[in-house]
Amino acid sequence: MKKLIYLGLLLGSMSLFAVEETYQFDDPQRQALFNELSHQLRCPKCQNQNIADSNALVALDLKRKVYQLVKQGQSKQKVVDYMKERYGEFVYYQPPVTAATLILWILPLLIVITGFVLLLRRRKIVEVDTISIEKAEKLLEKE
Repeated sequence: MKKLIYLGLLLGSMSLFAVEETYQFDDPQRQALFNELSHQLRCPKCQNQNIADSNALVALDLKRKVYQLVKQGQSKQKVVDYMKERYGEFVYYQPPVTAATLILWILPLLIVITGFVLLLRRRKIVEVDTISIEKAEKLLEKE
């Protein structure tokens, strides 16, 4: 019976090891800034998950660093610049407009337009071929 009680106490105490970090601020504006940044910064390990939702160690480190920077009074742009400098452009969900990003947005549109134009040209060619076949048949009938 004692073993069963000890086992129950041991299993019950396992939940004590589950720690969730909370980040408290005296200023509600800083709390809002921290929440906004933690949803706008991407976890480098998880790739498509923000640091607010990720439990990866690197995401926890990023949250702690964001907390420190916001607590020090850094602006949103300074925190984002710090993270971009350290982890690259990938860490921020809103990439800057560069030649590479413009190509990524415009190239699919150009491919679709080119395909549409080629389909229209092919249709005209088929119509022209049909007309020439009909003319050829009429010419053959006349002879």
